[in-house]
Amino acid sequence: MRLGVLDVGSNTVHLLAVDAHRGARPLPAYSHKAELRLAELLDADGAIGPEGVDRLVATVADALQTAEDKGCEAVLPFATSAVREASNADQVLGRVKSETGVDLEVLTGEEEARLTFLAARRWFGWSAGKLLVLDIGGGSLEIAYGLDEEPDAAVSLPLGAGRLTAAWLPGDPPDPVDVKALRRHVRAEIARTVGEFARFGTPDHVVATSKTFRQLARLAGAARSAEGLYVQRELSRTSLEEWVPKLAAMTSLQRGGLPGVSEGRSSQLLAGALVAEGAMDLFGIEVVEICPWALREGIILRRLDQLPTT
Repeated sequence: MRLGVLDVGSNTVHLLAVDAHRGARPLPAYSHKAELRLAELLDADGAIGPEGVDRLVATVADALQTAEDKGCEAVLPFATSAVREASNADQVLGRVKSETGVDLEVLTGEEEARLTFLAARRWFGWSAGKLLVLDIGGGSLEIAYGLDEEPDAAVSLPLGAGRLTAAWLPGDPPDPVDVKALRRHVRAEIARTVGEFARFGTPDHVVATSKTFRQLARLAGAARSAEGLYVQRELSRTSLEEWVPKLAAMTSLQRGGLPGVSEGRSSQLLAGALVAEGAMDLFGIEVVEICPWALREGIILRRLDQLPTT
């Protein structure tokens, strides 16, 4: 069957169509993205403004039509932190449903972490042992740890690259004082959670997902996305520590010219790098392996697991 996953994230609205069957690896068939940057469109009261809501409704309607055009039998729509934390979330969800018919499932931060962990577990398999999974989105950082398909610990922190850029780094290039303040804030937030994971012992394998980690790995010399999903890609803490001050000295335009960095995400890359560096340092991680699967694949796998066996 062909399924569509409609991901209303903090940066983009992403429709992913996959050919999926229970017990088989989902195969991507079509991908369409529209950048809205909802995390950056919140007003002083934490609400998504009228223009942002209008754009969201139009984008969801367009994605729904595309899913139909591509032959999707069902669409699994969900929203993450930008909608979840908006002060007018109910109003936004109501407009989307009334004008498009789409009933967005708003995931909690912990659900995001657990579904991303499921995707990473299925990708790497049982032989990977105890997994620690890190995911940096536009609005939040998810961390999950465990041996099975359900993690033993899962948390979500308000440390998304888009959110932090809007709140902490107004300059372009950013003021070194602001960078230092953000670094301090990020590390204090992450440090509060380290003890919760430390009691489970050292992970056998550390995995990172999300575009932020993929871009940082590419800067550090990892293979291009064009070389395929199955090429192993890693990011070392040493390489990351070398890149952070370079990124801090650049404008967003300069970052956008770096290998593997998209123009739309270049302004957020420094904040994402500070989060990645802080997490790897505080958790004592030397190297992470980039996982091609993340939250969207976790949503698909959950749906397939719920299908009847006959």
